[in-house]
Amino acid sequence: MSTAPLFLVEDVGDGDSLALTGDEGRHAARVRRLAVGERVLVGNGRGTIAECTVAAVTADGLDLQVTARRDVPAPDPRLVVVQALPKGERAELAVETMTELGVDVIVPWAAARSITQWHGARGTKGLEKWRRTAREAAKQSRRAWVPEVRDLVTTAEVVPTLVLHEAASATLSSVALPDHGDIVLVVGPEGGIADDELDAFASAGATAVRLGEPVLRTSTAGGAVLAALSVRLGRWS
Repeated sequence: MSTAPLFLVEDVGDGDSLALTGDEGRHAARVRRLAVGERVLVGNGRGTIAECTVAAVTADGLDLQVTARRDVPAPDPRLVVVQALPKGERAELAVETMTELGVDVIVPWAAARSITQWHGARGTKGLEKWRRTAREAAKQSRRAWVPEVRDLVTTAEVVPTLVLHEAASATLSSVALPDHGDIVLVVGPEGGIADDELDAFASAGATAVRLGEPVLRTSTAGGAVLAALSVRLGRWS
């Protein structure tokens, strides 16, 4: 049996029925062409999921019968990735991959060696695209919690736990991890993290770690680390 599709709304209510309208409802009825009797999930992106069946298809969406509700606790510790701005479409790939692999917070970072820089309207547009991508990827992967995508930060604003670096002596599998709070991981740009940035992170208490021998692109490195951390933290079993 295939997994029921997830649709995100602001409020899932608390009754036995639910009307899925707006953009999500129109997409469900007109694009997905869901029919009476099919199963759907409706979530608020903040942990609450309603399991439903389609009772009727309307012009603007679906009338749903709620069969069950569940509240998924927020993860603890949270996985926070400070992601240097990738170039071009690789930015959306990075956000999509990290969301599917369990990131809880994404922080775009204006690294010194990032080819892409966000200024003015470009920054606003870029941030909106990252947030939209995270939302759609959360729906695709049926996540109860949509990752938070924060505003752009500078190096001075980053207080990391771990810094992914190819020359690090410590391995991700060997370093100690906190039981609670945030695990803040820094993923550098294609050109690498500058020496003064590494010094700043070390002064802030961060540990430089490596995954293994392969040098990963910035758009895939975050996802790889998240997968490894998910195993270590027992999120994946």
